[in-house]
Amino acid sequence: MSTSRKHIVIVSSEFPPQPGGIGNHAYNLALHLSHQDYNVKVIADQRSINGTEEQDFDSKQPFEIIRITRYKLRILMYLKRIMKTFNSLKHTDYVIATGKFSLWNVAALSLFQNIKTLAVIHGTEVNFKSVLLRKSIDFSLKKMDKIVAVSNYTKSLISHLNVAVDVIPNGIDLSQWHKDNQPKIELIGSPVITTVGRVSSRKGQLNVIHQLPELIKQFPDIHYHCIGIPSEAEAFKNVAKQLKVDAHVTFHGKLELEALKQHLMATDIFVMMSSESQSGDVEGFGIAILEANALGIPAIGAKGCGIEDAINNGVSGVLIPLNDSEQFIHAIKSVLKEKSKYQREAMQWAKQHDWSNIIIKYTTLLN
Repeated sequence: MSTSRKHIVIVSSEFPPQPGGIGNHAYNLALHLSHQDYNVKVIADQRSINGTEEQDFDSKQPFEIIRITRYKLRILMYLKRIMKTFNSLKHTDYVIATGKFSLWNVAALSLFQNIKTLAVIHGTEVNFKSVLLRKSIDFSLKKMDKIVAVSNYTKSLISHLNVAVDVIPNGIDLSQWHKDNQPKIELIGSPVITTVGRVSSRKGQLNVIHQLPELIKQFPDIHYHCIGIPSEAEAFKNVAKQLKVDAHVTFHGKLELEALKQHLMATDIFVMMSSESQSGDVEGFGIAILEANALGIPAIGAKGCGIEDAINNGVSGVLIPLNDSEQFIHAIKSVLKEKSKYQREAMQWAKQHDWSNIIIKYTTLLN
């Protein structure tokens, strides 16, 4: 059967235009499979109040999107999702499940229908602290025909299952990350270090703030810029004040794409010191690192999470232990000493992760 005849259903717990890493991945997977002449259908929730944002977004896509209407009673949405998925399985060559509930949904339906299934795992959904939740995900994954992990770290989280897992790294759409001819801006600090991501325990902004007292001793003018939804920003500001480093930290909130690119291009080093939250929320890859790399910004990231796959250590950036200020200082010095080399290699590393390359790995599995 040629790829032009293959029908793919993607069931995702998140989907644009609302934010979320799982949704971003699912969207690019759907978009680039459709570019490869697959017939793609996506099943995802409506997350806005009235659904107009989704309607406008969905109408512009080259593939079909079925939205699950928002209800106050979440159980109704779950049931609707199961029904919509079940009704979409006729004449489908593969069902791709991404996100926690999607794994349960597709695994359950596979008990009643003879369908080929592929699970994409990102991190948190396979790292629950609840034994019941963890076992339910394990059960679901064992029912899948194929499993893709977005990093070797994520793969390691299900090593106890002894199942075959393909690692396909996360990708970026390079067409969105060109250095456009837009006005340059300057950010306070020398060096300027920046993190992009929801201000939260998982993204690691607090880990950087805790190390600023030592970093300032070596780099008196260093300034840390945090860009992203300010979920825990107030709490982190209070810690910065307690450590007397608040003058070296700025929280910018969420920025639109063009402004985000301007801020990144004014950055010396992208930083992501992610760590596991108390609930088990983990960084499965770190897509924001590749986006910064595409603009020529090298990165420093934490070992022991999915970031290890997002940074080519010593080439596109430097990997360091999570709370080692001495290693952090050494990494900054190393990058600044060979900045032009790191910038060049960061851009090459990002090119390798363009979705035009990543999608080939998926089509190989699907065929």
